[in-house]
Amino acid sequence: MKPYFLLLCAISLTFHLPAQSDPVKALKEQARADSRSLEAIGSPMAAVQKALDEDYSYLDALYKHLHAHPELSFHEVETARRMAAELRRAGFEVTEGVGGHGVVGVLKNGAGPTLLIRADIDALPVVEESGLPYSSTATTTDEQGNTVGIMHACGHDLHMAVWVGTARRLAALKSQWSGTLLLIAQPAEERGSGARAMLDDGLYGRFPLPDFGLALHASPTLPAGKIGICTGYSMANVDMMDITVYGEGGHGAYPHTAKDPVVLAARIITALQTIVSREISPLEPAVVTVGSIHGGSKGNVIPDEVKMELTMRSYSDEVRQAIIDKIGRICRGEAIAAGLPEEKYPKLMLRPEFTPSVFNDPSLAARLQPAFAQMLGPDNVEDVPPSMAGEDFSRYGRTEHRIPILLFWLGAVDPVLYESAQKAGASLPALHSSRFAPLPEPSIKTGVLAMAAAALKLLGKENQD
Repeated sequence: MKPYFLLLCAISLTFHLPAQSDPVKALKEQARADSRSLEAIGSPMAAVQKALDEDYSYLDALYKHLHAHPELSFHEVETARRMAAELRRAGFEVTEGVGGHGVVGVLKNGAGPTLLIRADIDALPVVEESGLPYSSTATTTDEQGNTVGIMHACGHDLHMAVWVGTARRLAALKSQWSGTLLLIAQPAEERGSGARAMLDDGLYGRFPLPDFGLALHASPTLPAGKIGICTGYSMANVDMMDITVYGEGGHGAYPHTAKDPVVLAARIITALQTIVSREISPLEPAVVTVGSIHGGSKGNVIPDEVKMELTMRSYSDEVRQAIIDKIGRICRGEAIAAGLPEEKYPKLMLRPEFTPSVFNDPSLAARLQPAFAQMLGPDNVEDVPPSMAGEDFSRYGRTEHRIPILLFWLGAVDPVLYESAQKAGASLPALHSSRFAPLPEPSIKTGVLAMAAAALKLLGKENQD
């Protein structure tokens, strides 16, 4: 065991808040104090902390540039180009155009494991209302021909800044680890397609096969300076389904001469609620939501069809398939009850952008949690509950190689706003909100420190002796 590792074990880099009125100022002062303490002892991680402090202005400027210049899924041309340039500058061998606008960087540093670290690079069709001085004013024309705003409303700009900072720090720290870094900038996460596209384009054949995979995601419910870890199922299977309910149109004054698809759709919606409440074990999380229903054009006309859009959420593959099957059975059964012929049974279509659930490998989480605690301080590493949101990072662990993965949450909320919201019982802007506004510092620094600590734990030479 190397001396610097012993020092790491003995030192807790805490971000405890002193009794001050400004939590952000307290966090910064504590970080500076931790840096001075480590530097005085001579720990190699002190050099990481010091270099990160010196590098922060660059990462802050990069983050704000990315925030102000977002690009939608499948259109991440300039963003991908910038990510590739950052990796080349750090000394990585870079390949562009993997699975669309995906970027892959490889840094080989002797024998040892291969670690995949992913950042997602696309933005959302949202008009920004955060009021930030570096707000996005970008617009584009979407696939339907509508003019839409573009915003990094899910924190992908923060993810990229941390990813670049991690690449720079680990490249400068090559004497302390051995193995291979596989850094990927992934497009089209918001459409649930980017990870699959990169894998289909030979990610695990053209490049070193990873032994582990790591990613992080900005959290709208954790204060900056903290990270959150959920072991096991962390994020959900996400399916979207379109249902067309058919009928036989007619005059609203003579409903007995028609087969009303509006009434049939209403019966289907009501029956769908029994899937979760009566057909799935109460110990298995599941969601079935009908979020959109459209039918008819006038109050006295019975239409020929009604269109519905659903989302289904689950964790296990078995529950996912059960929900899909039960929706089909209910739709057929209600159509039969309405007296419709088979050719007019509802038409169900699963959308292709299915996102499988994220399963954080328990062994990997247990191995990394102490490294996070040593780096950030135990009070800044929280256990968090699973979420019903989706993330296609899961696909990197779901190939035939069954690679253990871990996605952790990065606190991004201004501690002042977090404290105020807690006291008032108020909610904070959520992911995908037009008002979502991460606090760059210390969020970026915390992300880099956590990811670097994890990488050194997995690739560190003292762990390979």
